[in-house]
Amino acid sequence: MNDVVKLTPKAKNSNSKKRKRKEVALFGNYKNYYGYRIGQELEEDPRVKVFKKEWFEGKDCLDIGCNSGLITINIAKKFCCRSILGVDIDTDRIEEAKWNLRRNMRESTGKLPAKASRLKDAKAVEVSDNSVAESPTERKGEDCEGPSPCNLSERVFFQRENFVQSRISDDKRYHTIMCLSVTKWIHLNWGDEGLINLFTKIWKLLQPGGMLILEPQPWDSYSKNRKVSETARNNYSTIEIFPESFQDILLDKIGFRLVEDISCHLSGSKTGFKRPILAFWK
Repeated sequence: MNDVVKLTPKAKNSNSKKRKRKEVALFGNYKNYYGYRIGQELEEDPRVKVFKKEWFEGKDCLDIGCNSGLITINIAKKFCCRSILGVDIDTDRIEEAKWNLRRNMRESTGKLPAKASRLKDAKAVEVSDNSVAESPTERKGEDCEGPSPCNLSERVFFQRENFVQSRISDDKRYHTIMCLSVTKWIHLNWGDEGLINLFTKIWKLLQPGGMLILEPQPWDSYSKNRKVSETARNNYSTIEIFPESFQDILLDKIGFRLVEDISCHLSGSKTGFKRPILAFWK
């Protein structure tokens, strides 16, 4: 006769529930990033509230490290830029961004069923990689006039791209480039050289008079992420350029002519996300 082993309620629970592993994001490409950064109680990312309309309206813009594209789309809707391209190293985040774009288009136009799935949305509104890869400056949507919403399908584009290692195209120049909470991850993955490469490429991609909106993470936040990979650990121990010196590097070495601290007007940020936001002009 076989022995019957009775499990205690505690044992049953431990067997039936899988342990949730802490999400590891090698490049800061967290899933649901905006969910815990912004919070359910806020209608809009506090950072967008300190942005000025004239920085985006009628302009070609670039969002580096766009994640799921929520800020990218919000900028297009609120300030009606001529075009905005969001790039991210993570394919999954870019797919989420495209889905968020389709959802926003559905809500604003009502052309798609309100309960359509992601798959149905994808079939109903095609936002292909080929169209995203084209230079935004070559695509001109209708001008925003009056209260009617911008045509997002003609203004917002997403592309999977490793910005640090990508080549600069001669036909792509932007009026405004955003780099929000990205510098730490580039620093940890590509070291000081990668950071300088980031700044240099941004400067080259900006049109004369163009601006960079930069939100660098403070140095004390690096330590908790230095163990995400062997590369991050090695780069962390060799970094010689610290966030407090970014401003001087951008002005004195990269070539930006003017800087403004716009974070002094920032309010409503969650704990741990009260970071400086600097605007640089070429």
